[in-house]
Amino acid sequence: EHREKIFEPFYTKKAMGRSGTGLGLAIVWGTVKDHNGYIDVQTEVGEGSTFTLYFPVTREELVTPQQKIPVESYLGNGETVLVIDDIAEQREVASGLLKKLGYEVQAVSGGEEAVEYLRENKADIIVLDMIMAPGIDGLETYQRVLKINPQQKAILVSGFSETDRVKKAQKLGAGAYVKKPYVMEKIGMAIRDELKR
Repeated sequence: EHREKIFEPFYTKKAMGRSGTGLGLAIVWGTVKDHNGYIDVQTEVGEGSTFTLYFPVTREELVTPQQKIPVESYLGNGETVLVIDDIAEQREVASGLLKKLGYEVQAVSGGEEAVEYLRENKADIIVLDMIMAPGIDGLETYQRVLKINPQQKAILVSGFSETDRVKKAQKLGAGAYVKKPYVMEKIGMAIRDELKR
């Protein structure tokens, strides 16, 4: 009876406070979709469920990895960054990477907190998670931030595939979309490019 909903973000049958956020299968589904695959679910009452993942086969040669970009080309210069993410570990990872790259970093746990922070403080750029709960999501956060500072630079991040809400935020002026997990080169280049824009 719950099969249609199990891949939705934040859907869970577990009691509040018990392990799990309701994101696990949504992340799996997003990754499978990114690779043009699909998931088959077979459930036997009292037995459990079997998840079979299918991916397309290719005979194409593996592409050689691109030349590594020298870290100097995406180092920060003491610019201020506000990281906005509802998950503490994600805030810590992003903050740690950006400090190593030479940025001054502050972090907040949600959209409302970000709006309050930006009323009183400036940030050269914000790193904005698109899916946050509870509270306002990334798009609504960005819309409110633009009322405070219409020129606010931003990059968008998420553990899920690019969505219509990401595209709407980009139409409003947000920069690149970076998929989690964070990779120093990707987030570094996205921030560097957006600051230069």
